[in-house]
Amino acid sequence: MALASSALTALVPLSILIGAVLGKFVHYDAAERVIKRYNLTGSGATAVSSLFSPAQGAGTSVGIFGVVFLTISVLSFTRAAQRLFEQTWELKPLSVRNTRNGLWWILTLGGYAVLTALLSAVVGRGRLGLAAVACQVLVTAAFLVWSGWILSAKRIGQSDLLPFGITAALLTAAYSVGATVYLPRLFNSYASRYGVVGAVFAMISAIFAAMFVIVASAALGREVGDELGRIRRGHRPSDHEVRRQWDSVVEQTRSRWRTAREQVSHRRIKSPDR
Repeated sequence: MALASSALTALVPLSILIGAVLGKFVHYDAAERVIKRYNLTGSGATAVSSLFSPAQGAGTSVGIFGVVFLTISVLSFTRAAQRLFEQTWELKPLSVRNTRNGLWWILTLGGYAVLTALLSAVVGRGRLGLAAVACQVLVTAAFLVWSGWILSAKRIGQSDLLPFGITAALLTAAYSVGATVYLPRLFNSYASRYGVVGAVFAMISAIFAAMFVIVASAALGREVGDELGRIRRGHRPSDHEVRRQWDSVVEQTRSRWRTAREQVSHRRIKSPDR
């Protein structure tokens, strides 16, 4: 949730600022890209357009305090991502001492977003955009491996991050396909109920799901990396230890199944009284 909230407060104003700056040189509309990416229509498209567009008659200039607060929001997001890798790989936290790498990472994140958008525009044919998703897997894996390496101040080797990058890229691709189907309904539903604020609710829900995928992939990637490292070093548990762990897993599963059955039976007995 910390990753999702910091991503929302950093990426939305950053997208608006980039759109205001690039709009003077090329046609760039963040709202239009979101609408086309997820095929939004009706109230959902209207809410996204209102969210990413400046108010009527308002200027697009950015004051010094706006730049300061935007920088703070962006760095808050980079430090949240940095803490993910530090906690997962049990590293000593660097906090603001890694600010330079954090700024470099956020710039590269912008480049990654542009590249994936170009892939979607070029090969994103079809309702689900499966061709674009397949092409983005390698790009996403490379970016995530590099992200863990730079945000950890190069304390995690890229080979150690490879299981995380591959897992996260595959799960992100699956999430992207699911989001293409589900997000239009989510945006339209929230926008119909809450107006422009509904687009914010829908975005935080979508970002939360994406961050959940990243966090789960980091934990799984760390475990897979450690296991591969033990195999390379020739460390193999004894057959007795493997059997003991397996019996423990089976017993826990059976215990939870019995508990679930007892709870269901208890509710069925109480239901006629109601």
